[in-house]
Amino acid sequence: MAPKKTKLELTWIGKDNRPRLEPRILIEEPEFSHHASTRREGDIFDNMLIHGDNLLALKALETDPAVRGKVKCIFIDPPYNTGSAFEHYDDGLEHSLWLTMMRDRLDILRNLLSEDGSIWITVDDNESHYLKVICDEVFGRRHFISNVIWQKKYAPANDAIWLSDTHDHVLVYARNKDIWRPRKLPRTEKANAAYKNPDNDPRGDWKAGDYTCAKSVDERPNLYYEVTNPNTGEKIWPSRTRVWAYGQDEHRRHVEEGLL
Repeated sequence: MAPKKTKLELTWIGKDNRPRLEPRILIEEPEFSHHASTRREGDIFDNMLIHGDNLLALKALETDPAVRGKVKCIFIDPPYNTGSAFEHYDDGLEHSLWLTMMRDRLDILRNLLSEDGSIWITVDDNESHYLKVICDEVFGRRHFISNVIWQKKYAPANDAIWLSDTHDHVLVYARNKDIWRPRKLPRTEKANAAYKNPDNDPRGDWKAGDYTCAKSVDERPNLYYEVTNPNTGEKIWPSRTRVWAYGQDEHRRHVEEGLL
């Protein structure tokens, strides 16, 4: 008797069928190579445009020690499998075939990532939830970073039969969530303009924040407590329909650090 599977997973017809891929070698076509006419010291020209089957290309990269485990960021825009007609690829695969196609490529892409690397995958509602489960299997659910929603339309579709489709998804996974961190953009001048220092706080500019949250005392009873106004000594309770945004331990830290 075959052992029972005990893990939570997505199953589909043909999932256990794995392609047999022979290692491939990438060969440069010199006539298509192009470098900048002027070079500076330290310039690196290691970009590649690979023409051919993407699964075979990924397999070739996987077997290259200069690439495997060295990629910091991967972005892929796979077919959304919506049934649309495109010139260069099939966007209307049978659902199980699409799942297998994605799984086989994600397995290799994971091997290409460095320990502090991440992968970003665009997809729409048609397959996003299934793709999330596949990625949980391949990258590990604990390494899921976020489902980033990006608005692709700003005007509603007047011909929509159900709901107007205005957004797509970007699924983000880290190779190792414990060490991956986003490289944040600096604040803009417009954002900086919101920070002032009217009391000459030695810690620098600051801006006022809302000390309550949109939760009731029934929803967050631990956030309903008495605080003391540091300027007047007045005892203050929040509204029962809008309690404090911070727990008592965090509030005490704010008091100790003079943030109120």
